[in-house]
Amino acid sequence: MKQNFFWGASSSAFQIEGAWNEDGKGKTVADYNAFKRSHLQADTKVASDFYHHYKEDIALMKELGLTAYRFSFSWARIIPDGDGEINSKGLDFYDAVVDELLKNGIEPLVTLYHFDLPYSLVERFNGWASRETVYAFERYAKICFAHFNGRVKYWQPHNEQNLMVRVDERMNIEENDPQKADELRFQMDYHMSLAHALAVNACHQMIPDAKIGAAISSTMTYPKSNKPHDVWAARMNDNFKSNYLIEMHVTGDYPQYYLNYLTQRNITILRFPEDKAILQQAKMDFLAVNYYRTLCAEYYPTDEQIGVRERGANEVDFHQRGYFKLLANENLKASEYGAQIDPMGLRLVLNDYYEKYRLPMIIMENGLGAVDVLEDGKIHDHYRIDYLQRHIEACQLAMEDGVMLFGYCPWSVIDLLSSHQGFKKRYGFVYVNRDDFDLKDLKRIKKDSFYWYQNFIQQSLS
Repeated sequence: MKQNFFWGASSSAFQIEGAWNEDGKGKTVADYNAFKRSHLQADTKVASDFYHHYKEDIALMKELGLTAYRFSFSWARIIPDGDGEINSKGLDFYDAVVDELLKNGIEPLVTLYHFDLPYSLVERFNGWASRETVYAFERYAKICFAHFNGRVKYWQPHNEQNLMVRVDERMNIEENDPQKADELRFQMDYHMSLAHALAVNACHQMIPDAKIGAAISSTMTYPKSNKPHDVWAARMNDNFKSNYLIEMHVTGDYPQYYLNYLTQRNITILRFPEDKAILQQAKMDFLAVNYYRTLCAEYYPTDEQIGVRERGANEVDFHQRGYFKLLANENLKASEYGAQIDPMGLRLVLNDYYEKYRLPMIIMENGLGAVDVLEDGKIHDHYRIDYLQRHIEACQLAMEDGVMLFGYCPWSVIDLLSSHQGFKKRYGFVYVNRDDFDLKDLKRIKKDSFYWYQNFIQQSLS
């Protein structure tokens, strides 16, 4: 890898910080959803308690050898109600984190919004259903750009918008009628794209030396067979899950297959005439890719209404009548949580995106969630080492193919809150000594993968 390649790791505010209402922070959608499951698993109240351990954790990042740290600001920590008074203590916290990172030679890569919309915007405007939230996000972004100008040079407006919109609770969609739910979903998705574009334009105007790009949940789908309809089905799953949004971010408009789908479903998106120039002006400096697994699809014929969505194995992998049905790839092994492990898929998706969009790319999330066992003060996570090693090799091969890749930030830097598995499912290089209902001492314990990644980075930079 090149000397200026970022070796990093990742996290998000609601999953790592804790201190959910401390020092003026407002409640978020992520908090609201976590509290609904407080009787089943850990919630956001403490999480990994990065808020009180950030110096210790950043010291571990330096020891690990990280040259970059991808994390998110909590919008509701900076503006508790989403669009009102600025919380100076929230800015103070992120000042301290950014300054500590820079002091330790670690580049901050900041996401402005990672699944944690201020809940006040839901109560007042139904969140992204309203353009009021679009302009609230633009204001929040401008506040951050002005305040951190010169210290944060890499930004992403949203994390995984294309995945977020598939999950009703993350979008505060509480509509039982599937048609009405999707009408709301597609309008929210459009408003998020408009907010994303406004943030990109503001960044370029306010801090022209900074870089800003879209963070996408990547999708790579294989056809079940070489039947032409199966090949088409696989391609359309990629289109509907990821490609349509990259097209919007890169070109400023939806592709025709997406517009055709809206017509089939009798869904109309309200767009204002002035939006077109805003969207087309927003030029991405890079594409941030989150990659965990690949999918497999077959054609889904139907005698019923074409385009209707059906839940698949989980809430994000839906089937779509007339297009595709998803199924397990018999050629791949899966993690204990069901994600099919496929390093070659990462090489393929990087090549695919670079061929289409010719944008520099960085891996912002890639990792293995597992039940790690603490034995005699150690965690022997050889399975994670194997996963990361094989995916880094795939990145190296993609670069040999000609892909412009400038960083790799696996998920996650330390163990953190999993939205649906609490602290049972762990991803980190560092073990956080707590479980779902017992905080214990929150001690940080380096896993075997910590030492492996530390050595790998040292060799890569030598």
